[in-house]
Amino acid sequence: MDAERRLLIVEDDDAFATTLSRSFERRGYSVVRAAGLAEVPALLASHRPDYAVVDLKLAHGASGLSCVQALHAHDERMLIVVLTGYASIATAVEAIKLGARHYLAKPANTDDIEEAFARAQGDAGVGLTARTTSIKTLEWEHIHETMAASSFNISETARRLGMHRRTLARKLEKQRIK
Repeated sequence: MDAERRLLIVEDDDAFATTLSRSFERRGYSVVRAAGLAEVPALLASHRPDYAVVDLKLAHGASGLSCVQALHAHDERMLIVVLTGYASIATAVEAIKLGARHYLAKPANTDDIEEAFARAQGDAGVGLTARTTSIKTLEWEHIHETMAASSFNISETARRLGMHRRTLARKLEKQRIK
């Protein structure tokens, strides 16, 4: 198989990872999967992926940002796309700084991901919104910025925000992007 078509998927949701794997395999990719950052070094020792799809929020509070950083350090040419159901400006900026090619909010399909792999440059023609940012959006972004700074640990995030852990958990459930 063509070396340019090797893909690593780092996703802790087995059903989603299986669906994504099958879809990419139908398009000619050779796919390997990891459920989290701990599995990645062993896979990189035996495989040389040129593409990676990384979930932002992994099991046990692990951050996909750490995975992006490790993958980029392993091979700067690897094209990395971050998928998330917890999109925020703060995590998008950090993902790009750490080496991701693109950042997509779920739901995203194989077409979206392949398009993100192909986009090497930004698009200065993207339209600006005339709508101002709402208080709820600002709160949401502040919560996610704090979550990223505390490695997605909900208890630590709640402490830093000065709110009860259950209150934060409820806010996260309400705002979840599916």
